[in-house]
This record gives sequence, structure tokens and C-alpha cells, in this order.
Amino acid sequence: MSVLLVTYDLNNETKRPPIVQDIKKLGQSWARLSESSYAIDTHLTPQQVYNQLDKHTDSDDQIAVITLKKPWYGYHARDVVNWLEARLNY
Repeated sequence: MSVLLVTYDLNNETKRPPIVQDIKKLGQSWARLSESSYAIDTHLTPQQVYNQLDKHTDSDDQIAVITLKKPWYGYHARDVVNWLEARLNY
């Protein structure tokens, strides 16, 4: 399993696609890092996750899937910090 950062920006959508629900389904567990950024604990590769989520984007949207590892640094809610600390490796 690895932890992936999924970050996206959907622009000019008249109806919001269910990207958040799909992000959550792709991981064994997840943590919300910001309004449009999630960390997911998954057995899938970044490319596999991207391929599953790309259906929600069009030509003016952005999406990135990045592998997360230690070290990391930041300030967040205690439950998110605990989630990251329990799952990120060097």
C-alpha cells in the first residue's frame, strides 16, 4: 500500500461530478487535506488512480496524483496529522 495525494481543480462546472466519492472509494482509507486535496491509502498506482478520476475532468480542469512519503511538514487537524504519521514511510 502507498499513500497518494490526489489534488484537483474543476473549473466552470455547471454540475459538480462525484469526484470526491470516487477518490474515497479508491483508497482503503483517506484524509481530507483541503477542499480539493485528499490523501488516500491505496494499493493502486498513481496512474491507475488518475485513470479512474480522469472521467470527471475536461479540457480546462487539472488533476494530479502524487506519491507521499516522509519526511513531511505541515500544520493540520490532529486527526489528519495522526492519519499521515501512521501511514507515511520513508
